[in-house]
Amino acid sequence: MGHGVTTLIHSATLADASELQPDAWVLLATEGVLASGTGDSWRDIIETGTTVIDAQELAGAGAVLAPGFIDIHGHGGAGRSFDDGAASIIAARDMHRMHGTTRAVISLVTADIDTLLQRTATVAECMRERTDILGVHLEGPFLDRGHKGAHEESLLQTPAAAVIERIVAETDGVVRQITIAPELDGGLDAIRALVAGGIVAAIGHTNADADITRDACDAGATLITHAFNAMPGIHHRAPGPIVAAVADPRVYLEIIADGVHVDLDLIRMIFASAPGRVVLITDAMAAAGSGDGSYVLGNLEVTVIDGVARLTHGDSIAGSTLTQDVALQNVVEVGVAVATAIDALTRAPAEAIGVADRYGRVRPGFAADAVLLDRDLNVRAVWSDAVRV
Repeated sequence: MGHGVTTLIHSATLADASELQPDAWVLLATEGVLASGTGDSWRDIIETGTTVIDAQELAGAGAVLAPGFIDIHGHGGAGRSFDDGAASIIAARDMHRMHGTTRAVISLVTADIDTLLQRTATVAECMRERTDILGVHLEGPFLDRGHKGAHEESLLQTPAAAVIERIVAETDGVVRQITIAPELDGGLDAIRALVAGGIVAAIGHTNADADITRDACDAGATLITHAFNAMPGIHHRAPGPIVAAVADPRVYLEIIADGVHVDLDLIRMIFASAPGRVVLITDAMAAAGSGDGSYVLGNLEVTVIDGVARLTHGDSIAGSTLTQDVALQNVVEVGVAVATAIDALTRAPAEAIGVADRYGRVRPGFAADAVLLDRDLNVRAVWSDAVRV
């Protein structure tokens, strides 16, 4: 066949698109998943030179094989921030990859437009070297000052048409999504322009009520940036952006399942309310995979105590120290089904950013990304493009 690296993993429970397939096998090659099946049928297709892995030998009885996790919103890890150049991007990605995140969107915090374009160009260079980076998320500068979170207020601006046009024109398709507060002057027009330019418009860092949220979704917004955080909550007489998004089948909701940003029981409720549309993200900053201490996010000082990141001045939550394997464990612990939780780390994020034709599933034609988990959902092995990392 001449497929370069080939790896066959057998005797696992395969989690794919909200379903569990016992006693499954998959054949991974550099160019993608070549075949899959159940039982011993893999013996009929095995070729000399293929690495054969018994999932139960590696991960014990009850081993689960999942697609590689996809994080569409994270800012760094391993003590490094994605804003700080190629070496930092690579170091942080390598850390998250060991926790199962085989593909990621690089989130950049608010800066002036020239700086954001320069940083986006740096990510584009990394993408030429590495296949694990799916593009850029600009989380700002088009945010509500009253819900700025860990963004520098002096750098926030309204989404002027000329600025939106410049971003679309000068980023060569590298920008996957932009977070925007739709109530800002020009907000709905900006959403239309982003979507026309092939960029996902995400609603976030906003004071939008349910009506404005519905208008934004009708304008083309299809994602809620870290739902519940940096936006009005749910009140029984003022349902706010979350309820409007849950009611709209076109909209995906990012959730940070660290137990700090959003109560885990509430997350279980959102899974039940918006089936197939929950996207588990990390929103991880530099301290993820690193430890407590002092950090910088954008140009704001952050203090991490007991794994919780807050602004040193102002006390706002400043991203998380989460990895996606822990997010999986957290939501399963409160009663979300394993297959459903894995779906929110794989197929759903791929769909949310328009790459579901290639990522988020373990089946022929998809990228050969896989995560082997033990029965307690600890990561035991990770493959990216069929290569074990």
